Amino acid sequence: MNSTTSTQRLRIDWRGRATDIEYTWVNEAIGAANRDAPVMVFLHEGLGSIAMWRDFPVRLCEAIGMRGLVYSRPGYGRSTMRAADDRWEADYLHRQAHEVLPAVLAELGVRSPPWLFGHSDGGSIALLHAAKFPTAGAVVAAPHIVVEDVSLDGIRKTVEIYRAGPLRDRLARFHDDPDSPFGGWSETWLSAAFRDWAIVEEIRAITCPLLAMQGVDDEYGTLEQIRGIARQVPQTRLFEIPACGHSPHKDKPVEVISEVSRWLGTVVLGVLPLAGKAPWSSGQRPDEGR
Repeated sequence: MNSTTSTQRLRIDWRGRATDIEYTWVNEAIGAANRDAPVMVFLHEGLGSIAMWRDFPVRLCEAIGMRGLVYSRPGYGRSTMRAADDRWEADYLHRQAHEVLPAVLAELGVRSPPWLFGHSDGGSIALLHAAKFPTAGAVVAAPHIVVEDVSLDGIRKTVEIYRAGPLRDRLARFHDDPDSPFGGWSETWLSAAFRDWAIVEEIRAITCPLLAMQGVDDEYGTLEQIRGIARQVPQTRLFEIPACGHSPHKDKPVEVISEVSRWLGTVVLGVLPLAGKAPWSSGQRPDEGR
């Protein structure tokens, strides 16, 4: 996958507005053989899109024997852009987790509880979705469960770089209108309303297995983000990655793929690659029914 990856579009009705979603499937042969085969859904970061994942979804899905669904959220990539006067509210991640993701899955006919791989904002979306909807399991990389000063400091620095020009030019290769994702993300995170945002209480409802990973050198958050998840969700496995920043799948792709493969081997006991299905969903813990 890269900036020229062939994508498709679907249309959802989101909050009374027809919204186009850019998406693509990876490792499609598995889905062609079994429509109910498990799906790993990739949820991008606050400035991400399909193309910005590069080839990671393909590499991971081939390694774990699963098909993958990658899409750009509204306001990102080639999906419907954010209107210039549209201000995202402090619950914008909840809306993505509880409204957009279920609508995308339904429109594409994904009937079995999905597996999720979320990065940064996408990690928070994965957690929020898993806390409310049936989910086979989730991998969250550099997720946020609270707002930290280091996160806000990092965003302020990124705003300065964006205003200087080079970052905007780079993002223009991946988004129809780079001001759409950048303004929505940065203005919301730096707003007074978002300062007290936290999902610590909500994630206690998660019952599916979790793998929470983060770079030790993450410039947008401390390790308390994933350690806090483990305190609230006891079935969480932590993976703290040395010499790694905010994007583990870019900084350490081999290590991330290996860790996901090992984790899947423990939570599905080798069933997934052979039978093409997950043995449980949210609401049934891995140790039940044995």
